[in-house]
Amino acid sequence: MTKADLIEDVSQAVEVSRKDSEIIVETIFESIIKSLQSGDKIEIRGFGSFRTRPRKARIGRNPKTGARVDVPAKKIPYFKPSKELKDVVNAAQPSEPPPEAAPPAGDAAPPAPSGPTA
Repeated sequence: MTKADLIEDVSQAVEVSRKDSEIIVETIFESIIKSLQSGDKIEIRGFGSFRTRPRKARIGRNPKTGARVDVPAKKIPYFKPSKELKDVVNAAQPSEPPPEAAPPAGDAAPPAPSGPTA
């Protein structure tokens, strides 16, 4: 789903113009971004939580030249889905049928003897 798809879904769900639904979606995203920038945690019950995690400074390599590059410490946005969201997503997936139970290769029955039996 793209941002445009989300805007279209909101527009149809609340029966407002596409322009108004775009403003709604943009406002939600901007609010999340501002909260993360200020170090706040966003929790949406039944959906999940957004927060930032610190990443330590490290030494990386430029893949083109192989030169060492200092990568500064930074904050990384992180989303943790709620248990309810995980359950809904997993329940929506069709369960895969179990693989066919084939006997292991070494347990095959020996072939029946051919020829006359007495």
